[in-house]
Amino acid sequence: MDKNTLLQVWPIPAFDDNYIWCIHDGKSALVVDPGDSGPVEDYLLQQNLALKAILVTHHHADHTGGILNLLRSFGADIPVYGPANTDIPGRTIIAKEDDEIEIDAPRISFTVFEVPGHTLTHIAYFAKLQANMLEPILLCGDTLFASGCGRLFEGTPTQMTTSLAKFAALPKNTLVYCTHEYTLSNIRFALAVEPNNANLISWSEKAQALRAQNLPTLPTTIGQELQVNPFMRCDQTDVIAMAKEVSGEQKLPTPAHVLAVVRAWKDRF
Repeated sequence: MDKNTLLQVWPIPAFDDNYIWCIHDGKSALVVDPGDSGPVEDYLLQQNLALKAILVTHHHADHTGGILNLLRSFGADIPVYGPANTDIPGRTIIAKEDDEIEIDAPRISFTVFEVPGHTLTHIAYFAKLQANMLEPILLCGDTLFASGCGRLFEGTPTQMTTSLAKFAALPKNTLVYCTHEYTLSNIRFALAVEPNNANLISWSEKAQALRAQNLPTLPTTIGQELQVNPFMRCDQTDVIAMAKEVSGEQKLPTPAHVLAVVRAWKDRF
């Protein structure tokens, strides 16, 4: 197969609202955060794809639970990339900040970001624009969602702010592949934070139309999230003002202080 055949990125639905992303060239595939092996096996067999690699962003079971079954079904020698200092079933290669991962088939290379917040050891995979891609790709696990971010189960607001800043620095056309369909509930909260955000109002209408057709709201883009996602807008006047109003604080001196307020509000929203 031509090495420049355009890569496809396909959402394999799992559980209630997970997406297991499959990147393939029509022949070879990698999968991201396979929490459930059944839907992945079905898709790979239907499409006649050979599984060549597994990428894992963090240790939660809905992202790792299918790995061992996939290795049994498709080959024990398939490389499994995942973060250090945490238990990832079947992981064979530890992926750390600034590591470059080269996958031959499907042909794609990633840079690893350490993005603590949701968990302490969470990582993300960024593929800059390559010959067989239309746009750069970010596989961000549960750190960033469309119009939201992951709960701070292990990390701090400062860590999450730093992690999201790494994403904000990426090209605005980067396609963001999150691992949950949380978009409509995230938008409802985002509108509480920024009720007058015209971009967010427009996005709300579009996202509702997609879900009404049972279509994914993903991928989103970095540029889009910078316009509509309150957690990536903690330096914006309207978000700061709302955070002060909700918290009763006169001073929220850094974006991390703002994010702490907004995330706590989201948790009880």
